[in-house]
Amino acid sequence: MKKRIVILGAGESGTGCAILALKHGHEVFVSDSGSIKSKYTEELDNINVAYEQNGHTETLILNADEIIKSPGIPDKADIIIKAKEKGIQIISEIEFGSRYTQARHVGITGTNGKTTTTMLCYHILKNAGYSVGLGGNIGTSYARQIDNNDFEYYVLELSSFQLDNTYTFSPHIAILCNITPDHLDRYEYEFQNYIDSKFRIAMNQTAHDYFIYCADDEVTIKNLATHKVDAERLPFAYGKTTEKGAYVLDKEFHLLENTSTNPTNQLTMFINDFALKGIHNCYNSMAAAIAANALNIRKDVIRESLINFQNVEHRLEYVATVGGVEFINDSKATNVNSTWYALESMDKPVVWIVGGVDKGNDYEALLPLVKQKVKVIVCLGVDNKKIHTAFGKDVDLMINTSSAEEAVQVAKRFAEKGDAVLLSPACASFDLFTNYEDRGWQFKAAVKNL
Repeated sequence: MKKRIVILGAGESGTGCAILALKHGHEVFVSDSGSIKSKYTEELDNINVAYEQNGHTETLILNADEIIKSPGIPDKADIIIKAKEKGIQIISEIEFGSRYTQARHVGITGTNGKTTTTMLCYHILKNAGYSVGLGGNIGTSYARQIDNNDFEYYVLELSSFQLDNTYTFSPHIAILCNITPDHLDRYEYEFQNYIDSKFRIAMNQTAHDYFIYCADDEVTIKNLATHKVDAERLPFAYGKTTEKGAYVLDKEFHLLENTSTNPTNQLTMFINDFALKGIHNCYNSMAAAIAANALNIRKDVIRESLINFQNVEHRLEYVATVGGVEFINDSKATNVNSTWYALESMDKPVVWIVGGVDKGNDYEALLPLVKQKVKVIVCLGVDNKKIHTAFGKDVDLMINTSSAEEAVQVAKRFAEKGDAVLLSPACASFDLFTNYEDRGWQFKAAVKNL
């Protein structure tokens, strides 16, 4: 049925939705409160889709049959409130795109590790020769891929914001990496609201699907008891055994067969052979391996993929060693828990670059690691008072900076041979940078200019 579809936000996701909606005969209008990049205005012009930028015209939006919303637009935005008052359904790109593909989906969510797990799942499926697309909160628009070259499988990184506006979307395999407080400013500062959002990934699954989760994550385990999950549950754990799924014990990884198949056909390998190092990456590797196993990918392909995978940009990414000092770009660490994993993996004295837009952070969990590993803190943000309050008693030297270049220069001045300079901000980037990628790129450029 032809609808008037209004798309709010004209980035990669919104433009992809416009292309797919037009293909299926809908009337399409695109509206962006900011300026639209020229590459997207050119695309919209070429397909004759009407659009506006630098503001929303209510008369052109509130007559929609359906609105596809960019995940970056909060529910408290005026135009969203007014659309809801008029009873207009608001959906995400994921909900919209899934209507027009018969593909099977592997959906990955969680507070930390979802990008790495998503990339690793995609890597394994590609190595196995599957027809697979990569999308969601990463890469090319999911909707655009459905229009251009519909795949048999999609591996999708799914943020809580994307899941909030899904209603019928149902991944064959859902991975919930973990849940720790994040984005609470978007959830009325109620942690439970954020938890409920994450569990939406499983709400439409059936007994023929798979739900992969961390058996060591207390929040996940507690909420499994109160959320509907009909899919077969496959846990992963570190330091203890599981009956299904996977576990690591004594530095040895065990991938178990699902109950419906041969229980003696297992994959065992040492975690030292994993391409990804650190306990947090063991969790990511286990989750991806279980997903591949559920899709009946051969064990030798899974093993080889875990060995030859290359980590994603901006996540504990080695940049360079300058004067015996190692520089590491962990710009994607936009919350405390992600930075905890980064500090935990450090085996050298750390000059830590931290700061940005605080999302209600509680830094207490980082104190033991900071006391143990951090010698200097370089603050990179507009307002650093909370960081000074949290760590001022335990770190002798704390310096405020206002650009990536300045932060790198200061860090280099105080780092000694054998130290590591770690950019792991624990905060969003929007005070000084366009996004975490921009922050990471500027950091890397500054390091290479040393």
